[in-house]
Amino acid sequence: MITLKFYGHACFTVTHKNTTLLFDPFFTGNPANPASPDEVNCNYILVSHGHGDHLGDTIAIAKRTGATVIGTAELAALAEQQNCANISMHLGGKRSFDFGYVRITPAFHGAGIPGGHAAGFIVSFFGKTLYFAGDTALFGDMALLGRLEKIDYALLPIGDNYTMGPDDAVEAVKLLQPQAVIPMHYNTWPVIAQSPEAFKEKITAMNIPVHIMNPGESMEL
Repeated sequence: MITLKFYGHACFTVTHKNTTLLFDPFFTGNPANPASPDEVNCNYILVSHGHGDHLGDTIAIAKRTGATVIGTAELAALAEQQNCANISMHLGGKRSFDFGYVRITPAFHGAGIPGGHAAGFIVSFFGKTLYFAGDTALFGDMALLGRLEKIDYALLPIGDNYTMGPDDAVEAVKLLQPQAVIPMHYNTWPVIAQSPEAFKEKITAMNIPVHIMNPGESMEL
């Protein structure tokens, strides 16, 4: 059984047996997040970029749990400077792990760290393929990602202002052709307030299911 848990904003864990991946661990200061960073245990932390609402509590959690930080070279260097276990990758790169593999994808957004790049992740996790888009604008090469990988679940930002809004996220789904969609990065603050139900209605018309997850909620993949 594979379990996906949502912690608000763009923070998720995915777990199978004793292996847990944590994405963009923004706990401290997150008004949408019901959990404390001290409650979360993981083996790997995948960080899309260096903005505070994504890098978040990475270093504290990595130090407490011994988790390995996975990210671009610049983010891995930041983790290294804090004496955290890390694996350095970069855009387009793919690497095998005990759970499957990670491909780092482009994301059109600021890096939040000097010299860095914003990124997303395609993760093969015990046979399920997740696309965690990170903070990104709509871009045409999402169609290429959809051809390279058979995506089971696409985790897409819909908040607008800083990332894709709902209409652009609908276009992203058309390009990616995933089996299911999970919206993220919305309603954390008023500036990214959106209706996930309205987004869902547009996607389900395409015969692709949308799972709206509330902070603290889990689902089986």
